[in-house]
Amino acid sequence: MKPLRPALSAPAAERLPTSAEPDPTQWRRGFPPPGDRLIRIEDGALFRYPQLRWSFSHARELGPTKAVWRGDGAVAPLNSAGQGIGGLSFAGPDGAPLTLAQSLAQTHADGFVVLHRGRIVHESYAGEGAAHRPHIWMSLTKSLIGTIAATLIHDGALDEGAIVSHYVPELARGAYGDATLRQVLDMLIGVDYCEDYAEPDAQIWDYARAAGWLPRPPSYDGPQNLHAYLPGLRKKGEHGKAFDYKTVNTEVLGWVVKRATGQSLAELVSSSIWAPMGAEADGYFLIDSTGAELAGCGLASTLRDLARFGEMMRCEGEFNGRQIVPAAVVADIRRGADRGHFKAAGYSTLPGFSYRNMWWATHDARGTFLARGIHGQSLYIDPVAEVTIARFASFPLAANRHNDPLTFPAYRRIVDVLGS
Repeated sequence: MKPLRPALSAPAAERLPTSAEPDPTQWRRGFPPPGDRLIRIEDGALFRYPQLRWSFSHARELGPTKAVWRGDGAVAPLNSAGQGIGGLSFAGPDGAPLTLAQSLAQTHADGFVVLHRGRIVHESYAGEGAAHRPHIWMSLTKSLIGTIAATLIHDGALDEGAIVSHYVPELARGAYGDATLRQVLDMLIGVDYCEDYAEPDAQIWDYARAAGWLPRPPSYDGPQNLHAYLPGLRKKGEHGKAFDYKTVNTEVLGWVVKRATGQSLAELVSSSIWAPMGAEADGYFLIDSTGAELAGCGLASTLRDLARFGEMMRCEGEFNGRQIVPAAVVADIRRGADRGHFKAAGYSTLPGFSYRNMWWATHDARGTFLARGIHGQSLYIDPVAEVTIARFASFPLAANRHNDPLTFPAYRRIVDVLGS
C-alpha cells in the first residue's frame, strides 16, 4: 500500500473545486452506504479531498475518541447583537470586490462565527457544518495545549528551562534529549521530521499511521502508538536557532503536561478550560490505540465553543465571570517571540509574525494573535477592535498559504468595520 497522498493531488495552480462540488452531504448516505460513498480510516479517506469535507465534521464516527466533558454548569451565553455583516465586501486578491459570503464559499468554510464584544454579529454554516456538530480543530488544538502548558509554567508546575527528558525520560535518547520545554513551546526544535503535506513520503504521514488515523500497509512493523513513535525521532540541526513548525513538538508537549499533572489531556481541558468557560457541548479528542490524545491536531468541538475559547483569550483570560487563564499568560502570547527566528522559515503570507506558546503573533499595532490549522481552520483575535473570529473549513489544499489571500483581507475588513 502506498503512503497517503496529499489531500488534493492537483497542483495549486489548477482550478480548485467550489464548495458546492461535490456535495459533501452525500457521503455515507444509505443503509448501508454504497461503496463509492463510504469513508473509512482503512481507506485513508479522513484527510483526503473531497472526503474530508464530510470527515472533518464526523471524525468520531470513524475512529476512537475521548470526550472532553463540558461540566455541569450553566452554558455561557453568546447573545446576538442583531447586526449582520454577510454582505460586507472587500478587495479580493485580484483587486475585484468580493463579499464575505463569496469568500466563505471560495475557501470552503464549514462554519464562520464573528463575535464583537462577546456578542454574535455573524454566524453561518455550509456543507456538513452545523451549530450543534463538533468539527475537527486540526492545529488549533496546539494553541489550546500551549495555553495550558504556559499556565502550568506560570503557576510553577512546569519549568520552561527544564530539559524535556526531566519530565519524560523515555525521550532522553532521541531528538528531544537536550531540548528545553521553552524551545518545544516555541517550535525551536531541530528534529528530522518533514511536515510538508504535499510530500507523500513526509514523516507527518508516519505520525498519523502510528496514531492509527491512517491505514498501515500489511507489512507495517512501525510504532503502534504515539508514545512508541516519539522516542524514535532523531535530532537534525540545533535547538533554539530557528522556528520550524512540526506537529510532533506539540505531541511531546502534551506528553510532558500529562506526566507533570497526572491527568489526561481530555481531563485537563475539561477542568481548566471547558467547564470554567461554560461550554455548550462536550468536545472530543482523537486518540491512539493506548488512549493517548492527539495533542497536535485532535480536538473537535462546536464552532461556538471554539469562539468562547477565543473570546476568553481576547478578554485576557477572563470569561464567564472567572479568570480562567492568567492575564500574564495571554500577554506573553500577544507579545510574541523573536521575529528573526520566525523569518527564516519563509512564511510569505505571515510577514513580521512570530510564534509563542503555540500561538501565531502578528506584532501589529492591534496586538492581533491567531490559532491556525490546516485546510482553513482559524481563530483570529483582535483585542483593540474587540473582535473574535472562529472558522471551521475543509479547503482542498492543506497549507493555509493557499487561502490566506482570501481570509486575511476578510478578517481585516471585519475588524475595521466593527472596530470603528
